[in-house]
Amino acid sequence: MRKFSLDALARNHLEQASKASSGRSSSTVFGGHEHILRQTLIALTRGNSLSPHPNPGEATLIVVRGRVRLVAGEDEWEARSGDMLILPQEDHSLEAVEDAAVLLNVVMPGPGAGRGEA
Repeated sequence: MRKFSLDALARNHLEQASKASSGRSSSTVFGGHEHILRQTLIALTRGNSLSPHPNPGEATLIVVRGRVRLVAGEDEWEARSGDMLILPQEDHSLEAVEDAAVLLNVVMPGPGAGRGEA
């Protein structure tokens, strides 16, 4: 078993994001190509965003720190620390309303997905 402090990761990535020209920093906390589940911590400084992109699988976004706005088509939602958003199955973007860190949780579709196979 491994243990992570999301608060410490958020603090570190927000510091890195504040120094980056893109205003963002991220790292995979768990998962990757060899797993179905991928969890990525993403930090964005106020006013920076992730441009519209497709949803690669079932996904949720947990706001660890700050406040963000998710936009999908004509719909938009704001979320703050402690909130969780279920990402729509359409192109969407994410903007930091204030310095923010989020945990993106994605379950990638694959062979056996949705059929109870491991």
